[in-house]
Amino acid sequence: MRRSYSVIKTVLLLLLVCSSFAFAQSGAHPVKFRVVAMAETVQGDHQGFVDAAKQYLSKLAAENDFAVDYISSTDPIDEAFLAKYRLFIQLNYPPYRWTPTAQKAFEDYITNGKGGWIGFHHAALLGDFDGYPMSPWFSNFLGGIRFTSYIPNFAKATVRIEPGPHPVTKGLPSSFVIQKEEWYTWNHSPRSQVHVLATVDESTYEPNSMIKMGGDHPIVWTNEHYKARNVYIFMGHHAVLFDDPNFVQLFRNAIFWAANQ
Repeated sequence: MRRSYSVIKTVLLLLLVCSSFAFAQSGAHPVKFRVVAMAETVQGDHQGFVDAAKQYLSKLAAENDFAVDYISSTDPIDEAFLAKYRLFIQLNYPPYRWTPTAQKAFEDYITNGKGGWIGFHHAALLGDFDGYPMSPWFSNFLGGIRFTSYIPNFAKATVRIEPGPHPVTKGLPSSFVIQKEEWYTWNHSPRSQVHVLATVDESTYEPNSMIKMGGDHPIVWTNEHYKARNVYIFMGHHAVLFDDPNFVQLFRNAIFWAANQ
């Protein structure tokens, strides 16, 4: 009996050593956290941005030992689904067309700080669209705003980082140029309800446009009234953004800050 126990112990030890060796040889590492990224399936520039974002996220995840799952609608979302994720990224998915279950679970996730959130571009398309009414909750979450217009022919413009350090803007210059964007306008600046991290300088639009907010035009902000670490980044129309090292740095910073890493 004692001899059998010794043999079993030896076999188990050998299996453990072999498994450890195989794990080390594979270069695999434990996953530190999980991210879910949601993006609508569309044609054109938005799809190009989403595809480029997926490539970037996959590379960053492999280099930093986190995992990313992708969904294209809110259908899978409930409390149990969100519990698996440290970070929710809204890649050009609007704040409407959510199932009631998904909306309720997401509100709880953000309000109670169960994970972080990054929203890009379409995430602030707040209004009555495609037969759906505006979500009051999403409007409040993003600073009590409502979409009013955009520059359909695009414009080059200078982004200005707000004074004062913040992890999301770490390593960025005080200003940088975005070559081509739609530059949404809202019915008012959300500044009184959120912590603004960056604005677009409307006086630098090339070509000039009459579609402006008339001064204070935030494009990156976080709402500190919610427990979840959250950040909205307006840019997100074109894949070419991933050729801009400043946009990439902003995206990277946002991921690790919102995931509390």
